[in-house]
Amino acid sequence: MNLVLLGPPGAGKGTQAKRLQDLRNLVQLSTGDMLRAAVAAGTELGRQAGELMEQGQLVPDALVIGLIAESMDEGEGGAGFILDGFPRTIGQAEALDTLLQSRGEKVDRVVVIEVDDDALVARITGRFTCAACGEGYNELFKTPKVKGVCDVCGGTKFSRRADDTEEVVRKRLKAYHAQTEPLIGYYKAQDKVSAVDGMADIETVQKEIDQALDGA
Repeated sequence: MNLVLLGPPGAGKGTQAKRLQDLRNLVQLSTGDMLRAAVAAGTELGRQAGELMEQGQLVPDALVIGLIAESMDEGEGGAGFILDGFPRTIGQAEALDTLLQSRGEKVDRVVVIEVDDDALVARITGRFTCAACGEGYNELFKTPKVKGVCDVCGGTKFSRRADDTEEVVRKRLKAYHAQTEPLIGYYKAQDKVSAVDGMADIETVQKEIDQALDGA
């Protein structure tokens, strides 16, 4: 099964993708991770992407599709793929369909994690991590058991991402609604969309996703 996870930034796509990878033998393809890995490895595609990123330019869709194709070849043997962070536009979805068709495959299911914008702003601006081990926390639903002390390593220094501010988050949400939300209609026309309530607790979201996939 090839699965696309859609949802605004902070909806929990990464958390759910990791679980599906472990339980369903699916290979997670995160475009951000792929770009960083290709740049670090010094591959030809990575070199091209690195040069563009250093100049502050967007990486072209064709280059990202090339990275996805390479990652699919490397990840063969699993029961399918989870695409996280791609596609973001109708054009990218069409390019992905073309790539999969060339491999005799297709997108089997699209799960949309729906979350209220204001709740997402609160969720994202509340994130912080342990500076020593990287364990993630959130002021709303996951704080250290002992205030100021990391549960995992005992560290006492924490950090926040510079872009986890309300202004930046709302700009990202605006971009999502303008560019990525139209994908829901694109995939609905193919009868592939299942929506889950991302406002629920993690376990409930997991159950809803499982039901959507088992009924696919």
